Amino acid sequence: MSLETGTHRLGPANATLSVRTGRSGAAAKAGHDLLIDVTEWSATIVVRDEPAAATLELTANPSSLRVREGTGGMQALGEEDLDNIHQTIDDEVLRRRTISFRSRSAELAPGEGLIRAEGELELFGNSRPIAFNLRISADGAVAATAVVKQSEWGMKPYTALFGALKVADEVEVVLEGHLETPGS
Repeated sequence: MSLETGTHRLGPANATLSVRTGRSGAAAKAGHDLLIDVTEWSATIVVRDEPAAATLELTANPSSLRVREGTGGMQALGEEDLDNIHQTIDDEVLRRRTISFRSRSAELAPGEGLIRAEGELELFGNSRPIAFNLRISADGAVAATAVVKQSEWGMKPYTALFGALKVADEVEVVLEGHLETPGS
């Protein structure tokens, strides 16, 4: 897709931002792989006449993460489990700290439907470089995936059962949606 010059917006109204976790450790069978939705976030893609001058920005409310699905485990997650996971993410994992991304470079690959983005991800009070591709289809559908290694941002992956059950250090952040046209 050839993106029109202007500002394109993404957020919960036209896209999903989610985090996929895995599990490890001796008691991994007892835990769940989680699909967590970020329910309050916004992103902008600014396209200028020069393809190498695009910018991407994203901010997310760290307290807005909600488990959509838990797979695996010894038993299904109940409402109390979901509430406890939300509280743990707020109090122990993210500690309500800012989540944001700002591109340093974002280059439109003409004819490929791709923006190659490099920038700084602020997470858990630390900023580190990250790179990913944002794919844009002819109908304006967008998709991107980035792998975030929690320990690289100073986060200690969550553990339970005296460390026998661990959330994997690498989590996958997935964006899927549909671009709004400039001026809409």
